[in-house]
Amino acid sequence: MFNKILMPTDGSESAEKAGEHAISISNVSGGEIIVLYVIDTSYLKAIPQKELRDQVEEQLSTEGNEAVEKFKNRLEESQCEGHCKNVNLITMIKHGKPAEVILKTIDEEGVDLVTIGKSGKHGLERLIQGNTTERVVRGAKVPVHVVA
Repeated sequence: MFNKILMPTDGSESAEKAGEHAISISNVSGGEIIVLYVIDTSYLKAIPQKELRDQVEEQLSTEGNEAVEKFKNRLEESQCEGHCKNVNLITMIKHGKPAEVILKTIDEEGVDLVTIGKSGKHGLERLIQGNTTERVVRGAKVPVHVVA
């Protein structure tokens, strides 16, 4: 069925919902979940001061670590109520443009399924399908499970 499930996260509520679906699918299929947080470097390039750019990157790294740890802890805690026993988890934090990094990770890791939230945590993306999600759906060569 699904041997590798990619679950991109930005720490948003939508990503958390997608994570619940990834857990359920993984528990049934026995496939591993790759939780991926992408630090969007396009924002960093727009900051002219190196010191400020470094501070923002450090903050984004902290957010990424928190997002993947939150998902990891969800598996390890009782919130799964005993139905997460078959789930194997890998966490990754990468740099780049989120959609491009997600698509590249699909190929590099041999992913069978992407489970992604409908929208991100930034601005108007909360109201409409996220730009990153749309680009992944259009560019992926594997099924993409979009969770609202």
